[in-house]
Amino acid sequence: MDLRLKFNEDVVNYEKMRPTYVQELFQDVIRYSDLNPRMKALEVGIGTGQATLPFLNTGCEMTAIELGEDLAKFSAEKFSRFPHFSVIQSDFESVRLEPEQYDLIYSATAFHWIPQEVGYPKVYQLLRSGGVLALFWNRPFPARKDELHEAMQRIYAKYAPSSKEPAPHTEQKSLEMVHTLEQYGFVDANFKLYHHTRTFDAPSYVALLNTYSDHRAFPEEQRVRLEQEMIEAINHYGGKVDLTDTIDLYLARKP
Repeated sequence: MDLRLKFNEDVVNYEKMRPTYVQELFQDVIRYSDLNPRMKALEVGIGTGQATLPFLNTGCEMTAIELGEDLAKFSAEKFSRFPHFSVIQSDFESVRLEPEQYDLIYSATAFHWIPQEVGYPKVYQLLRSGGVLALFWNRPFPARKDELHEAMQRIYAKYAPSSKEPAPHTEQKSLEMVHTLEQYGFVDANFKLYHHTRTFDAPSYVALLNTYSDHRAFPEEQRVRLEQEMIEAINHYGGKVDLTDTIDLYLARKP
């Protein structure tokens, strides 16, 4: 099963529940790349376009790659008012693009799906000299370890014992990512971390879970029971769930 295709199953919920990114991040990428109407950008894994509009607003020519057919159609329609925007429905690994055509290639919480030994050399090939690679991820984590958190972990242990709570992101992981970029020939590599908190009621938290490919891959009966007990636990412990998002951004240039 290709878990990447799970994102294509409920486009409307994905658009509603997946977070966008802090404005400071977009400003940092645009400033670093000096993106302007004379330049060309490529987005890898557009989804429903949570990270697209700020770059389109620069007036650049943009192409987006999206594996999911319904997601690609949704984003093409969502940004159809921009005459220099297009979407290619394909996986990044096999899409055929002209080398040295792009001034900026970026990917928002998607590049980890591409094998490292394929993704980085291909990006390097597609960028012009001096072109910029920007990769960023949103990494949600419980805002606090309280009774609700413990109850939710018991539910996961009951219905999805192989699932593991992600570890919080650390600066050491970011430094390792910078080193990876340098190994593939990129220069001026650096990172920046951003933080913000989101609050959900029980139904919206379950809706968020349904945007995650591994959650959608559970057998239906298992998933329904997990979600029902999750709703009951959230309502029992005050009706709210707080998630602290760490967003890690990596910027680098092709020499």
